[in-house]
Amino acid sequence: MSTQEYIESGILELYVYGKLNDSEMEEVYKMAVQQDEIKKEIIEIEKAMVYLSGSIAPRLSGKNYEAIKQKIFGDEPKVIELQPETKPKSGWLGYVGWAAAVIFLAGGGYMFQQWNTSKQTIVNIETENTKLKQNKLDLELQLKADEEALALLRDPKNTIVPLAGQEVSPTSYAKVYWNQETQTVYVDGAGLPEPPEGYVYQVWALKLNPLTPLSIGLLDDFTGANKRIFAVDNVVEAEAFGITLEPAGGSASPTLEQLYTLGKV
Repeated sequence: MSTQEYIESGILELYVYGKLNDSEMEEVYKMAVQQDEIKKEIIEIEKAMVYLSGSIAPRLSGKNYEAIKQKIFGDEPKVIELQPETKPKSGWLGYVGWAAAVIFLAGGGYMFQQWNTSKQTIVNIETENTKLKQNKLDLELQLKADEEALALLRDPKNTIVPLAGQEVSPTSYAKVYWNQETQTVYVDGAGLPEPPEGYVYQVWALKLNPLTPLSIGLLDDFTGANKRIFAVDNVVEAEAFGITLEPAGGSASPTLEQLYTLGKV
């Protein structure tokens, strides 16, 4: 079996997913040590799983601070205006009254300051708790996304189609995961260069005799590591898959001079 046949056999995917027995795992490991091409393919499969989990994973916003503040404290405390007496007090009783008022106001100011500080402390604690809960939720969602991605890539019903670089870009590569039972298709575009501004990659399902291309989607929003695996349209029949570079919005038929990758099923 040639190196390319060994790569296309699907055993490397099973190695990454941990589905081989001990002797088979050891055999693949030895092959990877001896052949750089196999080692590189294993690394790309691992990257594909990471990219896919990132693309599934959703993103959530934090709770509004003012809503939390209102829920905890309600309306702000009201200020009650003191009505001045119509006739000032005289004698020592008046001085005692003023002294008591000064002490009361000073004490009240101190208590208000303490209350305000305590209020801010509670708000800070509640805000921190909200962040911790959000982080926990994000981790749970990420874990779920990882499990879904792993389940998708491990699905034995998937047909894995490697797409090799063509004349316009010999170093490019891609991979198609096609479940012929559910007809779902995912495209791993990790090996494609960033498209020029105003252009987009377009994916085609092909029948070869006669050549009949069917557009099944665009690889838009290409920037970012979590955007390199794309779900495209379902495919009922295909003999090959290809990816071309087209003007933004896509084309009705593929521009063959801009065929970046191609692979037979």
